[in-house]
Amino acid sequence: MSERERVTFDETPDEPLGSTELTYKEAGVDTAEGMRAVDAIKEAVARTRRPGVMEGLGGFGCLFDGEAMARMEHPVLVSSTDGVGTKLALAQRLGRHGSVGEDLVAMCADDVVVCGAEPLFFLDYVAVGKLRAEAVATIVDGIARGCELAGCALIGGEMAEHPGVMAPDDYDLAGFCVGVVDKAKMLGPAKVREGDAILGLPSSGIHSNGYSLVRKALTDRMTDEELTEPVATLKGKTLADALLAPTTIYAKRLVSALAAGAPIHALAHITGGGITENLDRVLPAGLDAEVAWGGGMPAWEVPPVIDLVIDAATLSAEEAWKTLNMGVGMAVVCAEDDVAEVTGKLGAEGLEAFEMGRIVKGSGKVVYV
Repeated sequence: MSERERVTFDETPDEPLGSTELTYKEAGVDTAEGMRAVDAIKEAVARTRRPGVMEGLGGFGCLFDGEAMARMEHPVLVSSTDGVGTKLALAQRLGRHGSVGEDLVAMCADDVVVCGAEPLFFLDYVAVGKLRAEAVATIVDGIARGCELAGCALIGGEMAEHPGVMAPDDYDLAGFCVGVVDKAKMLGPAKVREGDAILGLPSSGIHSNGYSLVRKALTDRMTDEELTEPVATLKGKTLADALLAPTTIYAKRLVSALAAGAPIHALAHITGGGITENLDRVLPAGLDAEVAWGGGMPAWEVPPVIDLVIDAATLSAEEAWKTLNMGVGMAVVCAEDDVAEVTGKLGAEGLEAFEMGRIVKGSGKVVYV
């Protein structure tokens, strides 16, 4: 085998590559600012530590000890990935970045828990036009707060600077969550029966879906001053506050209720597609979800910001129910005889459930009566 030729960086090439050196920073990517951003988020990440986390930030891969799964008879991993959507456009417009991280965790962790799984760990991806350590730290602090609320650990992620692809003040978020459930304890359509009750868990507002409609029908037609003025129909809140309220995270409290023996058959996370296109995902063949409404509106209290959006967009009832959550962030299906027990165990976790319908014979659809 021939010996490899040694080349040192102080050698001058025969043909110069250019009259001046172009650094990575001059090309738009500041690795030093990236390291400052990593340092800025370490404390927030440490707050989310839970049993199973094996190391801190800095590795090529993120490690989580699966020893606890050995105590399960048949562990099943459940994963979900999602983003925040165009709610980010409003947050960027108003310079409010503190709660969008909670939205990101909610979209992933609450998808995982619907199977009855406990969220274990979370990864984030933050893409920015121009990396600013303090701004990224604010976003990641929100993600860490969301992980604390969901009961999972933030064990890693990626911050990517995209000069020339994104505007300097633009950013986008994506998340990835993994949970685990013992197969015998999985929730879903296989457990749903005719006559089951459907309970609702209240949403905090619009959550993280429908913002393209919100922006076109409402906020794009308003000035920043109008968005930040108190509104009487919002009980004195500003529209900006109501629209950027963080998505409620149910996962940790649902896991606790299940661990306490709440006899739940199925859960449905009400996200894009509203109640119409999410509640049907937990229905077996031959059954419908019959949801109570009156005059096109629910039989429970709807957050006033949702009513405001419906009016601004002149939405029909049918369109509203398949676009917005209509005040329900999570639907819970259980036997009619177990309603008192389930509501009691949910209430003990701070989740005030209300009755919203029942399971009847049908063809796998959501119907309104």
